Amino acid sequence: MRRERSAGAVVFNPKIKKYLLLHYPTGHWDFPKGHVEKGEKDVEAAKREIFEETGLEIEILFGFNEIIKYHFKEHGMLIEKKVVYFLGITEKEEVRLSYEHDGYAWLSYEDALNRITYDLSKKVLMKAHLFLQNLGYSS
Repeated sequence: MRRERSAGAVVFNPKIKKYLLLHYPTGHWDFPKGHVEKGEKDVEAAKREIFEETGLEIEILFGFNEIIKYHFKEHGMLIEKKVVYFLGITEKEEVRLSYEHDGYAWLSYEDALNRITYDLSKKVLMKAHLFLQNLGYSS
């Protein structure tokens, strides 16, 4: 079994009170994320990946950090994936997608919760939304 580590963020725009989701070519909707490179800290990887995948620079809201783990098969090999999610803020709405995605959407909390494909990611969104509410960012 191979182990992989990725980092990403729940990206929230407080100006429009919406969350960013990306559409992956495999058909699912999720948060931007990507591999942590050797010698890179998780926060650095999350910010780099979000910029590479969306063209957005984000401000990390420290105090929010969620880790999910799951398994999948790739070319017959079992892979254990660990993803660290942070909470990122941006006031920009224009997204410049990388070749890794074929769509994006800025969605309200309810719409994002309905659009996200995987239950683990839905739980991350629920926790991020509660965190933002406690900070007074969202209604």
